[in-house]
Amino acid sequence: MNAHAPMDHEPHGTHQSKKAAASGWIGSALEYYDFFIYATAAALVFPQVFFPKGDPAIGIIASLATYGVGYVARPIGAFVLGHLGDTHGRKQVLLWCMFLMGFSTIAVGLLPTYDQVGLLAPALLVLMRLIQGFAVAGEISGASSMILEHAPFGRRGFFASFTLQGVQAGQILAAAVFLPLAHYMPAEQFNSWGWRIPFLLSFIVIVAGWIIRREVQETPAFTDKAQQAKRSRSPVVDAFKYNMPDMLRVVCMALMNVIPVVATIFGAAYAVQPAYGIGFAKDVYLWIPVLGNILAVLVIPFVGNLSDRIGRKPPIVVGALLSGLLAFAYLYAISIRNVPLAICMSLLMWGVVYQGYNAVFPSFYPELFPTRTRVSAMAISQNIGTAITAMLPALFTIVAPPGSANIWFTVGAIAFGICVIAAVAALSARETYRIQMNDLGQPDAVPLDKQEYERRRADSMAAPLEHVHA
Repeated sequence: MNAHAPMDHEPHGTHQSKKAAASGWIGSALEYYDFFIYATAAALVFPQVFFPKGDPAIGIIASLATYGVGYVARPIGAFVLGHLGDTHGRKQVLLWCMFLMGFSTIAVGLLPTYDQVGLLAPALLVLMRLIQGFAVAGEISGASSMILEHAPFGRRGFFASFTLQGVQAGQILAAAVFLPLAHYMPAEQFNSWGWRIPFLLSFIVIVAGWIIRREVQETPAFTDKAQQAKRSRSPVVDAFKYNMPDMLRVVCMALMNVIPVVATIFGAAYAVQPAYGIGFAKDVYLWIPVLGNILAVLVIPFVGNLSDRIGRKPPIVVGALLSGLLAFAYLYAISIRNVPLAICMSLLMWGVVYQGYNAVFPSFYPELFPTRTRVSAMAISQNIGTAITAMLPALFTIVAPPGSANIWFTVGAIAFGICVIAAVAALSARETYRIQMNDLGQPDAVPLDKQEYERRRADSMAAPLEHVHA
């Protein structure tokens, strides 16, 4: 018998590739729609609505702190939801994530104001933000694992990339709903009740997500009898015991979140805050993330498909190093007040080159781990890496405060150094795209030779997407 026969190395069961991809897409869109509208409202509205009317600066700081609280809850959510995903199934944890995120977001839109209930208002806001952060911790790891395990052999990179396409689409949707309201509605009405509309609209996405996700069956890899026999009672413990080197690699690769931080959070402050003396118009700058996300939505599936042809590591390494270098050009364009150049550099850095990493990690990360610990190991390590990057805006401000010389070079150098760390971590990992599903996460796994891989990939592309693996 051929050592690479699919019956030996691929799980039996029905593969629902399109439904799984749609499920991951809609869930990610919901999660990041909610995150984006919260971030926008925290900057524009919440200081006046949920906090005392004293010093406006204190209100802004307190409001943005509630945004940061979400990152505190993410590692906790990763441990809990990762465990559920590996013991109770990918579908179950994704439904939990969607409902927790959706209903906590709707609740924000229904919260009483500070004038109505006093300090209870910010306390409830923090509680809802903690639930949001807890829920989002399991979404990408659970969705990526579900799509990966449903995808046909040789097309895992393409299908898993739809997880991140949903992330970008969710942010576009949020901008399409929130920004016109903020721009066209009278300020008094917007601050009184208009800001609640985007939060309440989450209900529509919850219903759509539930309809799609309930139709997706549990993955063949999770339900496979051979895998059930290996299932761990404590996948989190096993992940640390057996997968620690790859978890550290994922932590380092997840530091690539520095690029969105540079493009949006620090970049926005650098460009529009009077203290830096640059003077970009706020309404002009708000279009940079919108345009970047639109471009990313178009680029992501192509990069995911490319990773099925040439491997996961090349796009990640090239994307990390080039986007790190482009961070210099982007920040320099801001420093010389060149708006068209800044927009072009942002689109190239974030909308195109960064997608070499962004489109590929949803397949590469879960492929590094075995089925029994996949969701736990990815959720914990990715959320730790992302939580570290949440501290970068403060670091940038400390090392390059307003008024200091060559801010663009200092911040760019830090960003590039972090990207180098991510690239080295990717280079040190094993290539996974030609390893079959049941062999993923095994150090001694033997990948298919290139010719056999291409043959099977061609067969899977010609076969119906919803099929039973023989």
